[in-house]
Amino acid sequence: MKELFAFLFPGSPMVNSLLGTTYISLIPNLLLYFVPEDIKPESLNTLVAFAIGGLLGDVFLHLLPHSFMGEIETGDLIVAHEKKNVVVGLGIFAGFFAFFCLDKLMRVLSGGEGGHSHSHGHDHGKKVDGENEHHHDHDHDHDHKHKDEGKDSTVRQRKGNKEKDVAKNDADQSKPTTKEVKLSAYLNLIADATHNFTDGLAMAASFYTSPAIGATTTVAVFFHEIPHEVGDYAILIQSGFPRSKAMMSQFVTAIGAYLGTLAGIAIEEMSRAGGSSHGGEEELALFGIKSIPMRASDLVIPCTAGGFLYIATVGVIPELLTVTGKFAKDARQFASEIVAMMIGLGMMIFIAWNE
Repeated sequence: MKELFAFLFPGSPMVNSLLGTTYISLIPNLLLYFVPEDIKPESLNTLVAFAIGGLLGDVFLHLLPHSFMGEIETGDLIVAHEKKNVVVGLGIFAGFFAFFCLDKLMRVLSGGEGGHSHSHGHDHGKKVDGENEHHHDHDHDHDHKHKDEGKDSTVRQRKGNKEKDVAKNDADQSKPTTKEVKLSAYLNLIADATHNFTDGLAMAASFYTSPAIGATTTVAVFFHEIPHEVGDYAILIQSGFPRSKAMMSQFVTAIGAYLGTLAGIAIEEMSRAGGSSHGGEEELALFGIKSIPMRASDLVIPCTAGGFLYIATVGVIPELLTVTGKFAKDARQFASEIVAMMIGLGMMIFIAWNE
């Protein structure tokens, strides 16, 4: 495992950060070429469950232990620093809270649809059918009462009224629906670019912390990006994007990951340069506390852990909790999701045990 990571990431933390960002950005997007436009929700949920196992495994086995304990060498004496632990905890909450605010903002801007909607066409069809049934019943009773007063003219009038009602209903609903779907699609692209920016920050912070943390974070983010990109791709297709435009849009949002990586590299380099110029480790003055042995960049890993926690627990797991009401189908899907999640977690355990 170490040899593989050394082959994939052979350079300095700066170079490895950019390499990791390239791996997590280009490869999942290239895989979209092989994804059918009508991918089954069950298959996508299984991929999502695998990604959750990888993300939570990275959080609990790598990011959180390192945030509180740092890099541990055999025989080292670990001394707990209570104030530092408080600051790390605040960093974890800050990452969680930032993703909550971003998620809430996207939902507000999209009109409460959570980024996209799948129910416009079905609701529209049901409403029209209901109106048709109402007109049919009304006209049917009317025919029985007045069947001697010109049956042919009544039938023609009934058909004309039904066609006018349906056409009016289509005109009233088609325009707002198209506008809402398109708006939500573009808002989803903005959220995707922002999410990729935070992934880039995580890449830089991880590799500047240690090669092992950087490699495991890359693996976790990589397997999370596959179902994430597939899901976004499906949203764009359903929103009316052509296949080529949907794929190109995903590549454009990947620019956010590189911007985040460059921002993270700048933060790390400036932080380390500041510590070197003072002849020692830079102290973090947070809420007036000046005795905490941390650099400002040391908070990026806790913030990343908090963001990953939100993505996995709040942003993704609720999608897996939905059921169809059919016991056999739901049981099979539940079993496949559990297996996929354990495989993702097991992969992180294997990496952590052998790093």
